[in-house]
Amino acid sequence: MATEAWEDGLSGLLQSTFNTSILKRESFHGQPFAETTPDSFHAVVAYLRHQQGFDYLTDLTAVDHPNEESRFELIAILYSFEHNRRIRIKTRFAEAHHQQTLSTLFQAANWLEREIFDMFGIQFAGHPNLKRILMPDDWQGHPLRKERSLTDMDQAWVQQHLGIESGQ
Repeated sequence: MATEAWEDGLSGLLQSTFNTSILKRESFHGQPFAETTPDSFHAVVAYLRHQQGFDYLTDLTAVDHPNEESRFELIAILYSFEHNRRIRIKTRFAEAHHQQTLSTLFQAANWLEREIFDMFGIQFAGHPNLKRILMPDDWQGHPLRKERSLTDMDQAWVQQHLGIESGQ
């Protein structure tokens, strides 16, 4: 992905406010993003919401990089109605890390974090109801992790509950 430096007033504010917690400030096709340390991710999102008017959580998603030490990448896409502007905040962390919930900042984060937990197994500290939302409660594993093939997903569950071979 060919990126370029993101330099404007907001980028400078983030860097001066959070200093070494901001690891990257870049832009891809005019879409700015900042990468933070895992421990400052919540604080940066809170700052953008309360101090800079990014009052809408457009999406919260994750990516699995199974062969890297910081396996998971968490991406929050924020939007400001006042400024008609979008920004992405990213962080990377190891599997054992429990990321602080954004549900205290945005109600929509509740279900988005549950989806991420269900699909990737990422834990969110302080989440009010972190449980599966898409897969059955007794499903084994997390479908969007890249450590197993799609054809090797929970064959036993499919056989037991649907009475068929997966056919994958």
